[in-house]
Amino acid sequence: MSRYLFTSEAVSMGHPDKLADQISDAVLDAHLAQDPWARVACETLVCRGMALVAGEITSSATVDYQEVVRDTIRQVGYVDDEMGISADTCAVLVCIGQQSPEIARAVLADENRGKALGAGDQGLMFGYACDHTPELMPLPIALAHRILHRLTQARVEGEVPWLRPDSKSQVTIEFDDDRPVRLHTVVVSTQHEPSVSQLEIKNFIIEQVVPDCLPENLDAQGVKYHINPSGSFTVGGPHGDCGLTGRKIIVDTYGGWSRHGGGAFSGKDPTKVDRSAAYMARHVAKTIVAAGLARSCEVQLSYAIGVAEPVSIHIDTAGTSKVAEEDLCRVVRELFPLSPGGIIDYLNLRRPIYRKTATGGHFGRNEPEFTWERTDRASELLEALGLAATEQV
Repeated sequence: MSRYLFTSEAVSMGHPDKLADQISDAVLDAHLAQDPWARVACETLVCRGMALVAGEITSSATVDYQEVVRDTIRQVGYVDDEMGISADTCAVLVCIGQQSPEIARAVLADENRGKALGAGDQGLMFGYACDHTPELMPLPIALAHRILHRLTQARVEGEVPWLRPDSKSQVTIEFDDDRPVRLHTVVVSTQHEPSVSQLEIKNFIIEQVVPDCLPENLDAQGVKYHINPSGSFTVGGPHGDCGLTGRKIIVDTYGGWSRHGGGAFSGKDPTKVDRSAAYMARHVAKTIVAAGLARSCEVQLSYAIGVAEPVSIHIDTAGTSKVAEEDLCRVVRELFPLSPGGIIDYLNLRRPIYRKTATGGHFGRNEPEFTWERTDRASELLEALGLAATEQV
């Protein structure tokens, strides 16, 4: 048995990069609410007192970008100029054009030519699942997200008066081979009102936040805590750092435990396989683990721009699979639609569901909008492999 440490981080909805992600996805949702076939590639930059929205959008919708941006900033909690950006007073700049007609011709379905909807770009996407947690996510990133969810709850519900929207968490877990055995270190940095002491912040997080987030069977003796290790953290959000869409792709996915294809999610409509195929790869991997066919599963899909079917599919179970990985690949191709159009229909992705994904991670969620988290086809997968449910790992 080998012992090692593994660390993942998460960031809150008030982090500048996450604020940018939420604005981009709010713009996407605003278009999809009126035009489910809108093609959206929206990028956002936020800095002190300003939000810039840019990109390529082809849509029949009429969207008030100023209002979408301000509503998002307001809902996150930046409502005071003293915080460096305020929903009511910040500058909102918009630079939106239409999608390239060459890309549109390559991607869009054409019944006259017998052409199905093609991938919005070339690329490779990964999906992952493992049995560390009930939601089948790696434990370090799951705990990092739980801590920030608990902090956000405390702020929104007024449990303490001094919390502000920007915060980060980092969790280090000790592993014995592939099994998590001990909570090693917790790092939390949270923006706060100037009046509160660092001791009060530390005591609240150690006593009221972290314990609510831990699984019962995890050893939490002797945990090392670093709470606001830089000291005072009153200057945060876009006041403290410039934020950009797509800079938190590891936070959005598996915390570094699994590989990442490199493409960000937020601001992209589902014809962009960076998003839709990553969701489908997660769904496939999660179904395989939920079926008991493996304790760990990573699925890679790859695409060529304008081409409907994936160029390749690869499944890696890190030696935990009950069946040959080539057999898993075969039945996955048989059972799951992997073309962009098939994925969009199967996961019902032409809906305004994306703002919610832009904070708290895109995976390991049980809200109804997160259709890629379903595991309802696990028994079907077993049947296709000639196995019964009683034969699961």
